[in-house]
Amino acid sequence: MDRQDSGYDLLGVGIGPFNLALAALADQVPGLRALFCDRKPEFRWHPGMLVAGARMQVPFLADLVSLVDPTNPWSFLNYLRVHERLFPFYFAERFQLPRREYDHYCRWAAEHLAACQFGTEVTQVHWTGQAFRATLRSPAGDWSVQARNLVLGVGTEPVRPAAFDALAGRPTVFHSGEYLERRGALAGARDITVVGSGQSGAEVFLDLLRAREGDGTRLRWLTRSRALAPMEYSKLGLEHFTPDYTRYFHALPEPVRDRLVAEQWQLHKAASAETLAEIHDLLYERTIGLPLGAAAAEIIPGTAVTEALPGPCGGLELRCLHRDSGAARVVRTDAVVLATGYRAAPPAALTPLAELIDWDEQGRFRVDLDHRVATVPELTGGLYVQNAELHTHGVGAPDLGLGAHRAAVILNALTGRRVHRLPARTAWTSFAPATLPAQGVAFPEEWNRAPSARR
Repeated sequence: MDRQDSGYDLLGVGIGPFNLALAALADQVPGLRALFCDRKPEFRWHPGMLVAGARMQVPFLADLVSLVDPTNPWSFLNYLRVHERLFPFYFAERFQLPRREYDHYCRWAAEHLAACQFGTEVTQVHWTGQAFRATLRSPAGDWSVQARNLVLGVGTEPVRPAAFDALAGRPTVFHSGEYLERRGALAGARDITVVGSGQSGAEVFLDLLRAREGDGTRLRWLTRSRALAPMEYSKLGLEHFTPDYTRYFHALPEPVRDRLVAEQWQLHKAASAETLAEIHDLLYERTIGLPLGAAAAEIIPGTAVTEALPGPCGGLELRCLHRDSGAARVVRTDAVVLATGYRAAPPAALTPLAELIDWDEQGRFRVDLDHRVATVPELTGGLYVQNAELHTHGVGAPDLGLGAHRAAVILNALTGRRVHRLPARTAWTSFAPATLPAQGVAFPEEWNRAPSARR
């Protein structure tokens, strides 16, 4: 199929929670022509980790729209009203949603937003001199569209450490993002190792503890982190996930930003205190009247896997190094679940634009405060990113709690007007000294208009 459509103000590439938030806010803007495409057949949010009982780490107000526009019809509360669940939710008295419910809420919005088109892949994007021209592919054929603005929301890809390259393709070694789909491959394993200290690692370990109770399976949780410290969740600590902190972080020199991202792992990579407590409580109850080792579970922090190989007598062999003592250890196991996180990667469709983008020295996007990618002056259209700017916007970049705000910032910028009035100050903490832009003074007004992205 070959057809042309040249009238879009906005083309969204990928439909995860962040571009879905932008679609939900854009849906209420009269006259704005938007199209969002995703090659997947339907919306699913981390389907491999929709473990029974798992809850979100953010409150329900961190939905697609509420922290910007609480009266928007795509809010979570309106989803509850539509599905006649307001009273059950009210009586549940839980601020954090079941993860399965968040996924269902997003699918409801994605299925009803007319601008969202699944089963459609953006294969190439070119700059014509006046607009972006994108080639789209679906089972019906290929066609092209044009848009003045492009927003990348393609999400992240699983990280598989190089130490496990020799085990690639083994059915009993897989990333936690595939956990539910591939959990059945663990049925015959009598020794299972979970690698990674974040929330996914904690949830997989807890799920296995529950599922394999009493069947003789030995479970192991192995992490590079020296401590299984909980995610920072104090009320003032959470102010790192505010627009105020984002403004402060963005104004810092690049080397300082890179250092802070590494140091602040406990703000965005750790496990929740609740999940860690559940693991401890379960192990405690199982060992009443028994030695601690009777739980057939081992937790090993501060240990890196340097090489993973097929075992000489079957199974798998993990060669490990204790980070503090330098002691080497070999772990023999039958299966490994890699809860080793995710990373952002530019989509291949962007390759034709590569020479027009102002990359930093590490090959990353340079991203302005309004989430617009810096480009050469000839590219006058707006190129924006969502969840690809951790290095420029800080720990709030992948956080769902800032998703609606970021979408509103982008919407204000690409329309050139104040579609949404954004707050002047959002935190009690004063992050910046007098030499940096102050909270509640200049930056909020920049977010309420369309600042330049030229460098």
